[in-house]
Amino acid sequence: MSADRNKASARRFVEEAFNKGNLGIIDEMVTADYVDHSLPPQLPGGRDGLRQFAAMYRAAFPDIHYHVEDEVAEGEMVVQRAMVHGTMKGDFLGMPATGKQASWSEIHIGRFVDGKLAEHWGNTDQVGMLQQLGLMPTPGA
Repeated sequence: MSADRNKASARRFVEEAFNKGNLGIIDEMVTADYVDHSLPPQLPGGRDGLRQFAAMYRAAFPDIHYHVEDEVAEGEMVVQRAMVHGTMKGDFLGMPATGKQASWSEIHIGRFVDGKLAEHWGNTDQVGMLQQLGLMPTPGA
């Protein structure tokens, strides 16, 4: 599959699963032997863990929106840098809902096989997100 088709698959996955909350897309767009190197340790691996994480994320931030700002692909690998915006209206990974809005950056690397996500690595600006949500003090504030 071409790098351009893999980029299109990556964009579609973000739009459907996270921006629209269509978690049914996971079975269509993620391989059965999917490996996620970034899931919280309390979640199972594979598609089930991804589905649970996406559901928890959207429950905590029901208005979550990803805007992919940069995207680079080579072969089966796609890298996306995104800005994420949302209002924390529900608990998330043991953190209580704050009702506050936040914007944070994320970087995702996906490996695609035949147009399906087979492997994922991610990095989130968790400190920036938590400070904006009032869950972590800002130094000097």
